[in-house]
Amino acid sequence: MRHSSFTAVYDACVLYPAPLRDFLIRLGLSGRFRARWSAQIHDEWKRSLLLNRPDLTAEQLNRTSALMDRAIPDALVTGHDELIAGLTLPDVDDRHVLAAAIRCNASVIVTFNEKDFPTEVLSHYAIETQHPDVFADNLFDLDPAAVIAAAQRQRQQLKNPPLGVDEFLETLLRQGLVQTSKSLSTYRAIL
Repeated sequence: MRHSSFTAVYDACVLYPAPLRDFLIRLGLSGRFRARWSAQIHDEWKRSLLLNRPDLTAEQLNRTSALMDRAIPDALVTGHDELIAGLTLPDVDDRHVLAAAIRCNASVIVTFNEKDFPTEVLSHYAIETQHPDVFADNLFDLDPAAVIAAAQRQRQQLKNPPLGVDEFLETLLRQGLVQTSKSLSTYRAIL
């Protein structure tokens, strides 16, 4: 499938929760945009999960990141390290995300932490931030079938335990996808 040239970098915070990560990866498979991340972004979400979830192992999370990289083969951004030192953000630890976005010509950084990426800095690179709900809802406006298909595939893959449509929409809602889950609820009969 040919991908759009519109590119979005996923920040670690949106890859941290498994249900949201799964949904965003499935959206990335739609071909409507190019989903991107870096090894540092992988390291960041995996490190946070290991700190907060002692039931998980590094091996499990490394398997997950490898599966993500295999699912979207051109997603891994490289060659951005030399840009990091020249960037200024409120939190120096976020510079690698902006550097990756610049390197891959991203238009959007999908993040919960929009305040960490000030508009006055990002506008120099023609990049903006979007909350994952805004990002998914914008995609829904552009191509509802792509978002519905991603939700269908995700729900169908949930086997342990399987989730009913209402439970699945509630899971998306808990991930902060308020408008997206509302839009998808109109199509609950086919989810």
